[in-house]
Amino acid sequence: MASGFEVLSAMEYPGRLIIIGTSPAGDDVVCYAVTGRSASSQSRRIVKEKRNLYVQPVDEKVLQSGNPDLLVYPALMVGRGKAIAVSNGKQTEDIAAQFKKGASPITVLALALSKWDYEPDAPNYTPRISGCVTSCAAISIIKRGIDGSVQRAYYEVPKQNAMGKLIATYAGPNTDTLTSFTGDPIDIPIPYATAREACTALYKALGPASGKNDLRVAAVYRSSDGKIKFAVKNRNK
Repeated sequence: MASGFEVLSAMEYPGRLIIIGTSPAGDDVVCYAVTGRSASSQSRRIVKEKRNLYVQPVDEKVLQSGNPDLLVYPALMVGRGKAIAVSNGKQTEDIAAQFKKGASPITVLALALSKWDYEPDAPNYTPRISGCVTSCAAISIIKRGIDGSVQRAYYEVPKQNAMGKLIATYAGPNTDTLTSFTGDPIDIPIPYATAREACTALYKALGPASGKNDLRVAAVYRSSDGKIKFAVKNRNK
């Protein structure tokens, strides 16, 4: 196993991805990243507003060449009790709205995502990936089956220092019709002590040899005393 986020270097095009786990010191870790192929996907950045992170356009005119409803959304929100919701779409708001004292992350995700399915962007039908961190953590993926059915999967994220789980929208190959992420979430080391270190490592690992893909990366650490630390790195300012 790689010593950090280097496993991502083998994924030419992961699309959007979520990493949830635990730092070497035992802090909760949430990372979110976006890679884009089209001009509308590339014309975006991650912006921090208070305790939330939003994917927002850099150029409104260019963004309109795609589907703004799928391209602009809250990527991460900190809710009651400093619980964290993260996703690749507008379902982030529904996850944060389900935070209740004592509710398990899988229960939160199942309730919040009950009305959502995969994205309507034929022929790729991009999966919806989501995560939730309370006193423990979980991630989920909603994708299209071969027969057009909606497939939902939920996974607990065990709390293990310096380890986490990775889930992405796509399997990695950069093909005309993209292959959805398959199988269980990938085990991934998290050897980084701070949000800034994790953010820098994630951005570097996603860097394509061609230099053509746009990269936006965010990392959030929640310390054992509840303090939230953000780090964001954008190619587009």
